[in-house]
Amino acid sequence: MKLNVSFPATGCQKVIEFDDDDKKLRPFLEKRMAQEVDATCLGDEWKGYFVRISGGNDKQGFPMKQGVLTNGRVRLLLSRGHSCYRERRSGERRRKSVRGCIVDKNLSVLNLVIVKKGDQDIPGLTDTTVPRRLGPKRASKIRKLFNLEKADDVRKYVVRKPLAEKDGKKGGKAKAPKIQRLITPIRLQRKRRKLAIKKKRAEKGRLDKKEYHKVLAQYHKEIRERKRSDSRRRSSTRESESKSSDK
Repeated sequence: MKLNVSFPATGCQKVIEFDDDDKKLRPFLEKRMAQEVDATCLGDEWKGYFVRISGGNDKQGFPMKQGVLTNGRVRLLLSRGHSCYRERRSGERRRKSVRGCIVDKNLSVLNLVIVKKGDQDIPGLTDTTVPRRLGPKRASKIRKLFNLEKADDVRKYVVRKPLAEKDGKKGGKAKAPKIQRLITPIRLQRKRRKLAIKKKRAEKGRLDKKEYHKVLAQYHKEIRERKRSDSRRRSSTRESESKSSDK
C-alpha cells in the first residue's frame, strides 16, 4: 500500500510505499475517512505527527466515498453534487461503483494530510516549500493576503507571473490576472448610470400611469355624456310620437 502524505503549510506531498502486511499500517486499518491518526507508527522521524485520512483508491482504481459505512465496494446512483461523480449532461444520474469510507488492506493508495507537525522535519515534505504558481485573483482576497486597507490600491499587489524569453525576444515581461470585483471610478460611474436609468424609468412609469388614468376618466365621461344624450333623444322621440297620436 502507498501512503500519499501532503502538508498544506508548505504545499509539498510525498508518496511512501509499504508492504500490504506491514505492521506499520495496522493503526490505519478499520479507521474512517476524516479521522485523525497518530503517525508515530510510521517511524521515529514521524514522532509527534498527526495525520487525517482524506481518501484513497483500491487496487482497481475505485475511490473511497465519505458516508458509505463499509470497507467493501458498492454501486450507488450518483447525481450532481455528489463526490466521485461529474455529470456530463444537465440532470444526468448514473450508477457508479465506489469504495466505502473504512480503510482495509485492499487499498492501493491512502491519502493522508498532516494536521499536526512533530519535532523533526521529514525530507521532501516539511523542510521545503513549493511556491504558489498563481496568486489570488479576487480583490477582497488580495487585500486579505497582503493585509491591505480599503484605501490601498489593489492593482499594485497583484502576483505577476514572469514570462520566459521567446524567439530571441527580450525577457523581463510579466503576466498579471484580471482583478475580479475591483471597484474603479468607471465601475462607480456605471452603477450611478444604472441607478439613474432605473429612477428615470420609474418616474416615466408614474407619469404614464397618471396620463392613462386621465385619458380613462375622459373616456368614461364621454361615454356617460353619450348615454345621457341618447336617453334625451329617445325621450323626446317618445314625446313627439305621443303628441302625434293624440291628434
